[in-house]
Amino acid sequence: MKPTAVISGGAGGLGQAFGAILREHGWFTVMLNLPGPDLDALSFVPDTLALSCDITDTGQLTEAAWQIRSERPSIDLVVYNAGVTHIGPFTTQALEDHRKVFEVNYFGAVAMAKAFGPDLRRSKGTHLAISSVAGFCPLALRTAYAGSKHALEGFFKSLRSEEAAHGVACLIAAPSFIATNTGADSAPKDGLARPGSASDQVDALAPEDAARILYRGFARRKTFIPIGRVARLSHLINRLSPRLYRHLMERTILPSPAKAEGGAPH
Repeated sequence: MKPTAVISGGAGGLGQAFGAILREHGWFTVMLNLPGPDLDALSFVPDTLALSCDITDTGQLTEAAWQIRSERPSIDLVVYNAGVTHIGPFTTQALEDHRKVFEVNYFGAVAMAKAFGPDLRRSKGTHLAISSVAGFCPLALRTAYAGSKHALEGFFKSLRSEEAAHGVACLIAAPSFIATNTGADSAPKDGLARPGSASDQVDALAPEDAARILYRGFARRKTFIPIGRVARLSHLINRLSPRLYRHLMERTILPSPAKAEGGAPH
């Protein structure tokens, strides 16, 4: 019987690409996502169960978990991939937008870990959290996103110690920029946005390339999986000199004084 992976944010970008690679390696995938044509299309993919689910809605998440258990003999991997970002300075950010980012990126993942934790203990499976370079480094103009990813890493690093005795692994992946939601309609100048949609990305990876790196790290049971050249360099530079990292990040992300007169970069 094929092992089962549950992937939030499974209908697009990295989630969809990683699901495809898992199926190539003999997995059955359950793709959780908000309703839409991308999720509908997954209904026709072999070895896939496409479920409409808002992970911030306890009722929907509970119902999805019960449906998966009724159709699959085990749940062996849970991938915490769903996320949103907020682009723009903190001073102009509405508090409700800040909370929304945390609700999806952090509390949604925590709710999933609570819902599927007993299943992973039974299968001695794996939690795989998709964090970000912003989970261990600062990132200007994305304070809510960086804060939520720092919290996500703290949660899963701590959960790792609790679950080790039960044979459950907690792995954390840290992609740099992934070009998952490009296009004029998905790249707002300021405000809530889908990850991967910003026009100020640096050395962005295609989702398929990122998914291949992610799978190699998962297969090797690496507790920390940097994805992309920027992620690897960021991890190294930030460990050696946080001050240097901050300088490089600000020079890349923040507008120059000349551009600042015209507003934030976009």
